Amino acid sequence: MTLRWSDFITPSTLHLAPLLELLLEPIRCAQQSASLQLGLQEVLVNAVRHGNGNDPAKCLRVRRIISPRWVIWQVQDEGDGLGTQARGHALPEATDSACGRGLFLIHHCFDDVRWSPRGNRVQVATRRQPARA
Repeated sequence: MTLRWSDFITPSTLHLAPLLELLLEPIRCAQQSASLQLGLQEVLVNAVRHGNGNDPAKCLRVRRIISPRWVIWQVQDEGDGLGTQARGHALPEATDSACGRGLFLIHHCFDDVRWSPRGNRVQVATRRQPARA
């Protein structure tokens, strides 16, 4: 298998179900798919709400990369980016905190999470499950 990728450009909207379905198409394991759907939804919602400020005139750019061992998603918004200090993945100390749980979920749903230096693009990845005989 060679490296394959697909690019998706979509208006910044919270109507994410069709995009999530396309992005998760290569995932065959139902349990893995459910976890990845939760994580990808958090990534996309954060990009729409925090990155693009819920502005439908802005776009999200998503690249899905499939390699022999990994499935990788890169999500980029048009915002100023998330600062390095804010990229932590611990739960917020205050249980009634209005934000902070999304990054925790993202880090628990994926095997690898990486940020661009500017912080407006996140790359999340999962190891591919071996094919079952």
